[in-house]
Amino acid sequence: MDDPRRNVPRTDAVLADPRLVAAAERLGRPLVKTVVVQAQERARAGAITPAQVAESALEGLRALGPLRRVINATGVLLHTNLGRAPLSAGAIRAAAIAAGHTDVEFDLHTGARGRRGRGAMAALAAAVPAAEAVHVVNNNAAALVLAATALAAGREIIISRGELVEIGDGFRIPDLLVSTGARLREVGTTNRTHLPDYADAIGEDTGFVLKVHPSNFRVEGFTGEVGVGELATLGVPVVVDIGSGLLEREPLLPGEPAAADVLRAGADLVTASGDKLLGGPQAGLLLGRRDLVERLRRHPLARALRVDKLTLAALEATLRDPVPPVAAALHADPALLAKRAEAIAAALRRAGVEATAVPSLATVGGGGAPGVTLPSAAVSLPAALAAPLRTGEPAVAGRIEDGRLLLDLRAVAPEEDTELIRAVAG
Repeated sequence: MDDPRRNVPRTDAVLADPRLVAAAERLGRPLVKTVVVQAQERARAGAITPAQVAESALEGLRALGPLRRVINATGVLLHTNLGRAPLSAGAIRAAAIAAGHTDVEFDLHTGARGRRGRGAMAALAAAVPAAEAVHVVNNNAAALVLAATALAAGREIIISRGELVEIGDGFRIPDLLVSTGARLREVGTTNRTHLPDYADAIGEDTGFVLKVHPSNFRVEGFTGEVGVGELATLGVPVVVDIGSGLLEREPLLPGEPAAADVLRAGADLVTASGDKLLGGPQAGLLLGRRDLVERLRRHPLARALRVDKLTLAALEATLRDPVPPVAAALHADPALLAKRAEAIAAALRRAGVEATAVPSLATVGGGGAPGVTLPSAAVSLPAALAAPLRTGEPAVAGRIEDGRLLLDLRAVAPEEDTELIRAVAG
């Protein structure tokens, strides 16, 4: 009897599979051929059958290929693992233009070198008039590192013990700051810190007072903190990390500080993220006193932390966009979400899928607005569909709740509904 391992299909036959032809157009034939050969070797070793070679190659390409699009039906608007804020159509177009040669650091009128990203800086300055000057680095952690290095290397940063937070993936603000050569002077307690605690700690070695918004947790009960206005009376620079990147106050999120308010309250420097509630690309925003921002901008470390042309283009377009996708999701009408859920569930039932529309609660995510929930609507499906949907095309990420897969529509754009139906119905 023939050994099935000898019946491994030829390479050209496997490469003729329409799915692999399409993959070769996206990823290049050499990469696809390499993965096919690896799948053939697995078949010869008996790990898979000859009939599974093409499918095995496709699985290998999914692991090796570029980032895949995901429909975010988790109910988390700013899902860190899904890349946080989706870019607006304008930001996507701007990044595509910037992918070629562009005037990122060139003045087309004079033919001379221009300030890097001047359009993005002008848009950011216009969005926050309370800031005397602005600068952008590659994320909010980088903004804090630059501030600590330029203003407090070899000196002290005064911070409340209640604000020594840990951010994503185990990174801790204290470790980040100490890595710059600054020393931390902790004041107060975990739940209560008073103005005299800060005042007593200030001395000749003080670089600045740092206030960190605890954007990914909430402390309740017998608590107390010192406001920016009070800190501004201490006679030393006050740096405030507001975290989620609100530039102006958002009524739906009353606990989230806005850059404009913090600056008007007396902060000398504000740092924030660009890819959270602002709704743009990953970036660290620096806003505040002209002399401090300029000092940071001219520091040697700023060169290592600068953003690329794609980020600058996308950031400028986001700042000029009246309603980026994150803002649209945040302000989505729950009644309209419920109607969409009913329509999707009805279409899926017609396709033979057991689906119902249910009320849901969404969250902001991305380290923003802890404890705040947003009324939403979801399509409830059998939990067994979770894995096939995650690995489908496009991938769909939902959440398991009470033994059911919920596809929450808060972060799903209305124009994605048809694709969502197709993905579930197969």
